[in-house]
Amino acid sequence: MKKVLIAGAAGAMGQKAVDLVNSLPDYQLTAVLAPHLAAEQAEQYHLAPAVKVYHRLAEIEDGIADIWVDFTLPDAVYENVKFALQHGMRPIVGTTGLTDDLEAELVRLSQQQGLGGLIAPNFGMSAVLLMKFAKEAATYFPDVEIIEMHHADKKDAPSGTALSTAKLIDQVRSDHETNPDEQESLAGARGGDYHGIKIHAVRLPGYIAHEQVLFGGAGEALTIRQDSFDRQSFMSGVKVALEKVGQLDQLVIGLENIL
Repeated sequence: MKKVLIAGAAGAMGQKAVDLVNSLPDYQLTAVLAPHLAAEQAEQYHLAPAVKVYHRLAEIEDGIADIWVDFTLPDAVYENVKFALQHGMRPIVGTTGLTDDLEAELVRLSQQQGLGGLIAPNFGMSAVLLMKFAKEAATYFPDVEIIEMHHADKKDAPSGTALSTAKLIDQVRSDHETNPDEQESLAGARGGDYHGIKIHAVRLPGYIAHEQVLFGGAGEALTIRQDSFDRQSFMSGVKVALEKVGQLDQLVIGLENIL
């Protein structure tokens, strides 16, 4: 029986993760990290009486869990994952906002600790396939832009999925700028820029998580799009991560790398 701690258990994604772990026969939810969750609210958030509720990292006891599942906030995730690795827990991280440097630092720590884990910008299979297909298409279409659309409460922009898509495209695409002489009459109108790849972030109520990658060529265009209409769609990827994290000997970036 694998023991699991869920950080961010009171959030929308955290609640889906709680329900997932509760449904799996070989896993036991032993603790949650939820700074604003009061003890009397535990049942409301589908937490059994035996589940420990922690409000701060410093409260978490050694040996409480084997796996740390993180759906928190960009400003908390680095310290959370560092804490998990230092205390013998294998992290599965869906929180975005980590920089390349911070990810590299956590990978080094995982190697030192001899602990595997996963950081995934997206646990949805459609998003993982979109990134895979976009990388393949970029070999033939160097002119590309990314539009990502998320719910109005998302804290970081661009999304981790969009940024990961741009990084994968950049691996196979020669240095290229579609319109190097353009001028913005309104600052920011052309979106963010990752090595010449424009990324546009939309934040609106009613959306969950959506991304499209637009490729343009002489006389033709290609659009690859994925839509996540319900957060439940991400749980298939979290389940895969739970099953495979014990086989990893260091922190891995990207769900596609363990499929």
